[in-house]
Amino acid sequence: MAKTKKKDNTIVINKKASHEYHFIEEFEAGIELQGWEVKSMRAGKVNLAESYVYVKDGEVFLTNCHITPLNTASTHVVADPNRTKKLLLHKHEINHLIGAVERKGLTLIARSLYWIKGRVKLKVILAQGKKLHDKRAAIKERDWNRQKQRLLKGG
Repeated sequence: MAKTKKKDNTIVINKKASHEYHFIEEFEAGIELQGWEVKSMRAGKVNLAESYVYVKDGEVFLTNCHITPLNTASTHVVADPNRTKKLLLHKHEINHLIGAVERKGLTLIARSLYWIKGRVKLKVILAQGKKLHDKRAAIKERDWNRQKQRLLKGG
């Protein structure tokens, strides 16, 4: 049998998040999208860099996720690139997130968008902000690991 190459289903990753936050727990959420947004995501015209997730009235929302409308989008639909999108989670997950955000002072981060069975999913991370010295330590450790790899390859 011939092996099929696994297709990467990732649309976009928020790389800045790993530098700014300590990840504690992750959740997979569905998103309520309009048709033009799905088409733009298929074309890769989405940016998660400045987006964030918040809880309001027992529901979870994604805001500031910039989805650039395609030129071929329908003329009768007014495309808002920064529209707030509702996230689809189970009730017990929402209750857990509300408790963590309100009591423990944690933050909800939009980490990545990807496809699963033709549907767009968002990886939501429950995180705690890093202090400046934590960021410096992480940079120092990353540089040291890079140096070790060079030494091992050369030796």
